[in-house]
Amino acid sequence: MMKKIDAFWRSTVTIWLCPFRPFFLLTASHALLAMGYWLGALVGVLPMPDLPGGAVLWHAHELIFGFAGASIAGFLLTAIIEFTGAPPVHPGTVKILLALWFAGRLAYALSGLLGVIPAALFDLAFLLLLIALIAGPLWRDTSRRHLAFFHALSALTVSHAGFYLALWRQEDAMPWLLLAVSLLMILIIIALSGISMRLVNDVLAAQGGIAAPYLARPPRRNLAIFSIAAYSASEFLLPGNATTGWLALAAAASVFNLLNDWHVGRALLQRWVMIPYLVYWCMALGYATIGFGLLSGGNFNSAGHHLLLVGALGLSILIVMAVAGRMHSGYGLDHRRWLPLAAGLLLSAGVFRAAASLGNAYIPLLHGAATLWLLAWGIYLVYSWKVLSGPRPDGHAGCDEALTNPQT
Repeated sequence: MMKKIDAFWRSTVTIWLCPFRPFFLLTASHALLAMGYWLGALVGVLPMPDLPGGAVLWHAHELIFGFAGASIAGFLLTAIIEFTGAPPVHPGTVKILLALWFAGRLAYALSGLLGVIPAALFDLAFLLLLIALIAGPLWRDTSRRHLAFFHALSALTVSHAGFYLALWRQEDAMPWLLLAVSLLMILIIIALSGISMRLVNDVLAAQGGIAAPYLARPPRRNLAIFSIAAYSASEFLLPGNATTGWLALAAAASVFNLLNDWHVGRALLQRWVMIPYLVYWCMALGYATIGFGLLSGGNFNSAGHHLLLVGALGLSILIVMAVAGRMHSGYGLDHRRWLPLAAGLLLSAGVFRAAASLGNAYIPLLHGAATLWLLAWGIYLVYSWKVLSGPRPDGHAGCDEALTNPQT
């Protein structure tokens, strides 16, 4: 028995080559398990979770702080090291983070019995340790160009603490989750601004004939971040107010303004450009839907927020994990059809879920959205499992990047 256990642990050594590997695997696995359980509960096959705040709150929380939280950890622990040249994070520290993430998921699932304090301790410890790991390299970097990641993650941690405090006081905790949604949108803009410049310019270089490089211009990015922050503050302090509706439309306009940087001709049709482009479309339409609902007296909040979460968040996590997961595992970018297929499924899931909140066919659209989500992440996991869990094909170690550019 001991030999079998030793053999098993030896077989997992390659998972710890880089921090994103276990966290990206967890992201996709959690997307399947949490949504699979939610779909089973919706159709009556599984019991609906009986937790503080209700099952819907648990569902939203796990999408934001379970699914997205794992992907953020994997991305930041890899990207910040690359940006700043700091030493890689020790695998033992990564394992502590993983243990805290797992403990948080389990403690919240059992919070009906244990109360919310254990879940709060584990989840906040996870985020605080992650902040501690990236803060040093970010502040020691003389340029300090990437401090926005520190600020966004710190704000996300505050919103998570507020969520658990509201649960503990038996108050409505949903406003804290909605605040976290906008913080995630800000984090997406910060991350995609750098990633997109690399991807789009590589596509332009491969196609030739384009003299001017693609630039994610800071004024447009800063305006979008400011507009989303202003809307988020108003949504938190003045829910349902007309001011919040106008600020939601302003946020939508500022994100649409970001798209002006992306109109780079036929390069836009390539998957490495089109998928991030669609992230911003989902984000802008999400805020526009919320704003239109608030100003017209309609209840479009759920539709808008699901466009943000399923559409913008889902697509952004997919493209980041598809690119970084392969490039930093020693593989070139994957040009097979599974990636645009998975992106199309996620986009359709976002549209279905938004439509479910707006139309009469609520139940079939809701079930359809969940099914499309499961298919998308199932496809990702099938095509990425070997890449994220196996040895590097180039013989390099750690998080070294493969030297290949996107083509088609």
